[in-house]
Amino acid sequence: MMDKPELESMLKQFGQEHLIQFWDELSTDERHQLISDIKEIDFKQLNSNFAKIKSEMSNSQKQFDSMIQPVPLESKGSLEKCNWEDLKDFELNGLKSIANNEVAVLLLASGQGTRLGVSYPKGMYSVNLLSGKSLYQIQAERLVRLKKLAEEKFPEKSCSKSIPWYIMASEQTEKYFESNKFFGLDKENVKFFEQFQLPCLTNEGKIILDQKFKISKAPDGNGGLYKALYERNILDDMKKRGVKYVHVYCVDNILVKMADPVFIGFCLAKNADCAAKVVKKVEPEEKVGVICRLNDKYQVVEYSEISEQTRNLRDENGELVYDAGNICNHFMSVDFLSNIYESEKDLVYHVAEKKIAYMNENGERILPKSNNGIKLEKFVFDVFPFSERFAIWEVPREQEFSPLKNADEAKKDCPSTCRNELYAQHYKWLKNAGALFEAKINETTRLELEISPLISYNGEGLSELVNGKVLRAPMRIELDQLDNKVKFNEMDFETYEKQNILMGA
Repeated sequence: MMDKPELESMLKQFGQEHLIQFWDELSTDERHQLISDIKEIDFKQLNSNFAKIKSEMSNSQKQFDSMIQPVPLESKGSLEKCNWEDLKDFELNGLKSIANNEVAVLLLASGQGTRLGVSYPKGMYSVNLLSGKSLYQIQAERLVRLKKLAEEKFPEKSCSKSIPWYIMASEQTEKYFESNKFFGLDKENVKFFEQFQLPCLTNEGKIILDQKFKISKAPDGNGGLYKALYERNILDDMKKRGVKYVHVYCVDNILVKMADPVFIGFCLAKNADCAAKVVKKVEPEEKVGVICRLNDKYQVVEYSEISEQTRNLRDENGELVYDAGNICNHFMSVDFLSNIYESEKDLVYHVAEKKIAYMNENGERILPKSNNGIKLEKFVFDVFPFSERFAIWEVPREQEFSPLKNADEAKKDCPSTCRNELYAQHYKWLKNAGALFEAKINETTRLELEISPLISYNGEGLSELVNGKVLRAPMRIELDQLDNKVKFNEMDFETYEKQNILMGA
């Protein structure tokens, strides 16, 4: 174990000697823990990162306005504007790549459900669907269905037991999957890994002590993905499996289409090394980052980084010039991921000002009432400037984007909106498939209709099940995995209403 003079000498080089100010009060075990925390820190890199942050924060907002340009048309595609023949080609080529075991899915799921009022990972949260399924279960079942679609289209291909699914999350998520038998997926094809953490800092760049013997740390943001892929040997695992393309997404979008074959096929047609799905901004003041070109490189520019005047710019058709809303839904080639590791280290961290508990000079743990420090983080889209062949695929918001960010009190991006938007999508699928609906008196706007992802990934295969059939909401359409038969489970409306009230829906 390093002694106090040795530690003090080392820490003084970086201006962090305060970390051992309580050394004489610590037990042997506590000293070991503090030394362990200290050894994990690259102090030279940390100080360099902080210096870059201070320099970056002095840059003015106007610089972005004068340097950004909209995405050129040749780099864009649109689900709504694309012709039918091209869409079918994209889908076919995407399914072929999936059947060839060339596609993996990577889930960013480290976030907790704090704003939802729960202490567990957001992916374990249920928005109170008729089925009660969590976000994790919905997504797992979509992968099961997608694999089946690829096998049906290309039966001669050697599709593995399931599409490889890499999940950046905590140990709690891994145990949740184990307790639910991986929701029908082959557990060998579900790989969990954790991101790294960074020390929390004061506004002067000093590392904060959470306890006398413990450094305050926080996850390094979803952009910590790239370091974790390399240093947790996930990239090596992908290469061993023959994976060439990775779909990266965030856990909180209930409508997400993982490994969307149309998106994959579009990216292959563009020969893209990196790409993003986007939705149109609904209004200039919508606080969402937009993808644009900055110094001839693709980048996400946050709402606060461009002026009101620039946000309101419109083209000759009356459309917003900067309307490519980022939804954390990306395509990346394995070659691209392999090549960016060294370059990504030099990216400037983003700063999140937070209320961070700390030890004062008297050895008392203080819980501040206002922001007193910063957490450093990178974002998954920070690597876009390294792309040589970037592409954008625009999709309708109502079909593919309904995020879960807030509790129901917010009335936006909350469990109720997620639930209702999923029901609305399933209602549309059933209506397009020829289903008829029995309207309840004074309840004609009710859309509580849920289709299991095991039955349909994107509305396919429903006509033979519901064409001409009269359905009455609330209804859950499930696949009985014991006999592989579809079950139409009509729920008693009054019971469902009571269930919603009890669960706070």
